[in-house]
Amino acid sequence: METEQLGRERCEAIFGEVADCARTCGIRDIEAIIAGGEHALTRFANNTIHQNVAERTVHLSVRPVIDGRTARASTNRLDSAGIREVVEAAIAITRLTEPDSELLPLTQPMPSREAKRFHKATAQANPDERAAAVAEAIAAVEDKGQTAAGIYSTGHSLFALLNSRGVSAWHAETTARFSITAMAADSSGWAKASSNYHGELNPLELAICAARKAEQSQEPRAIPPGRYTVVLEPAAVLDLVGQMFGDFSATAIRDGRSFLNDRVGKKIFGDNITIHDDFLDPLQSGPSFDGEGVPRRRLTLVDRGVVRDIAYCRQAAASAGAEPTGHGFPVPNEMGEAPANIVMEGGSSSVDEMIRSIGRGILVTRLWYIREVDPYEKIFTGMTRDGTFLIESGEVTGGVRNFRFNQSLIELLSNVEMISPAFRASGEESMDMVVPAIKVRHFNFTEVTRF
Repeated sequence: METEQLGRERCEAIFGEVADCARTCGIRDIEAIIAGGEHALTRFANNTIHQNVAERTVHLSVRPVIDGRTARASTNRLDSAGIREVVEAAIAITRLTEPDSELLPLTQPMPSREAKRFHKATAQANPDERAAAVAEAIAAVEDKGQTAAGIYSTGHSLFALLNSRGVSAWHAETTARFSITAMAADSSGWAKASSNYHGELNPLELAICAARKAEQSQEPRAIPPGRYTVVLEPAAVLDLVGQMFGDFSATAIRDGRSFLNDRVGKKIFGDNITIHDDFLDPLQSGPSFDGEGVPRRRLTLVDRGVVRDIAYCRQAAASAGAEPTGHGFPVPNEMGEAPANIVMEGGSSSVDEMIRSIGRGILVTRLWYIREVDPYEKIFTGMTRDGTFLIESGEVTGGVRNFRFNQSLIELLSNVEMISPAFRASGEESMDMVVPAIKVRHFNFTEVTRF
């Protein structure tokens, strides 16, 4: 079934069949999640487009509630027989499941504000359109004697949650991503951007940026590891700071697996650090409701360095005597909840101004292979890549060999000296956040990597 047919009315019709099947089996309380999408990707390497793929997915997940028990069953068949089989399977699995004393009834309908993030032109973008943009980007890199590789993807997705208590939440959105790596003999540069509307992407500009980074970082020098003043571009900020937001979770705090245990309400970052979870931010993506059908609320996670709000799913909220915040995952799950729309408040400094303010330091394009070393102090290790530069006397003077770092996020966000305006940034994975570039003192590089 084509996902473009899965509008609100079709989702409600599917749920009608789910509810009818459940009633036939003597079950009154049932929930359905319908999700799917159509995504196409143009991949290029060695200055040549070598792959164009497209996929269409759709699935139905059904969850009954029976005498304090619940479980899920899923299918990608949305015909009547497929719907009947998945409902019967979900009921059978649920009846074999142990009761959960904390299980709540299904979500009741609640008013929410819709986030409109669907652009028909992006949903209809075709291979020729992507190929033309990729060819222009490749030409810009090739003109510098470099080799280009990357992807350009476009697509649309839907997510609907309906239940027998009257919840009927539905969201559709489009997404486009362009990523490019420019490779020279001994250096590389990288750029990536995403948007709900592909017309906001500029592949040529991104290619020129990546090629410039590769050109400027040729013949990289090896300089000693140590603590440096660094400028982290937005992708690097996302890559590293983005690692901590799963801890802003009431369930994680209750389970003792969050670095915020005993720190909520306390000042642990600098005065210039304020971070929100805001699904209505125009640079953000995603639905206005969570995996339980609860409307998302705007949270102030950090207010001028002080940890303020945390996310609550329904079960965690009931246990704590709080209100759910609309950040829960589909039930049943072990993780509970997490912020989904990170927006770090920006400042007024440009990256160029940050560079000019540094006597000797490092400019970092992005990070990768990031792993946690100390969960409570939030210390991470990882490496720089695709554009690491030496700053001397307020100027970028050339490329340097990549570093491995060992860095506490608490220390990092206590040592921020300058902040740029915030941008929608894309990192190594598909995760996007709205974050600025930052200038940070005493960033800890522990060794020079081999490449």
